[in-house]
Amino acid sequence: MPLLPAIQISPEPLKNTMPLPASQAKPIMSSEPTSRFKDYTRLFDSRKGTHLNREERDELIIACTPLIKYIAIRLASRLPAHVALDDLISCGIIGLIDAIDKFNPEKNVQFKTYAEFRIRGAMLDELRSLDWTPRSVRRKMAEVEQAYNRLERILGRPAADEEVAVELGRSMKEFHQLLNETRNVTFMDADILSHYRIQPHHDGVGTESMEGSDPVRALNLTEMRDHLSRAIAKLPGKERLVVSLYHIDELSMKEIGEIMGYTESRISQLHSKAMFRLRARLRTTLTA
Repeated sequence: MPLLPAIQISPEPLKNTMPLPASQAKPIMSSEPTSRFKDYTRLFDSRKGTHLNREERDELIIACTPLIKYIAIRLASRLPAHVALDDLISCGIIGLIDAIDKFNPEKNVQFKTYAEFRIRGAMLDELRSLDWTPRSVRRKMAEVEQAYNRLERILGRPAADEEVAVELGRSMKEFHQLLNETRNVTFMDADILSHYRIQPHHDGVGTESMEGSDPVRALNLTEMRDHLSRAIAKLPGKERLVVSLYHIDELSMKEIGEIMGYTESRISQLHSKAMFRLRARLRTTLTA
């Protein structure tokens, strides 16, 4: 499940956006895309605290394969082409097995929710270990993030595109190209969140492990979500909406573009700018 807190999106920030004609408008999806997959919590309930036997485990792994593939495809869509989908799926299977071994229905969490967390976590752990982001891209990411940080500290408000381009010493065309080159950026960097060990909870976001509760860990996550919620609230309206639709409603860039009346490339740029602003604000907050 995404780690972004649920946020209310007011229509006011979009008052200057040209709406799509009624015939082209697409409703915002309110249900989770993964709701199409079956939940197997009752299977564990029926065991009354005992582990699944090998046959049951194998059947459950096969039954959950579509969920693993769905998560892998969605994650791969944000990554460079050289990251193999099969490798993500293999890691997802390991995460699923881990979920089966550690799931406890007495914690009041659905197995599907817990499995999604473990599957996605196993894939992200593998990506972090590979360090797939080229150094040149990391340098550009740091350059843009620092520019946003400097400007917003000076201006006391979100910096405009033209202001960031001037700060970077680039033309608007070069600035937009830079956003395209760093479109896979994410504010959930290991260097920012390395001390936040997050475990799933009944709300699907995570505060408590299946093995037991850790008050310090729960406090850290609560603090992190508070920081993140405040940072999101300060984003420009269109960027805030993109963050909500992409990370909360789990729509694709193309679907968001259809809703907002923009091209997929424009939505990607809005998302990148939002991520740079969030990275800068969270890094400043967490290192203060």
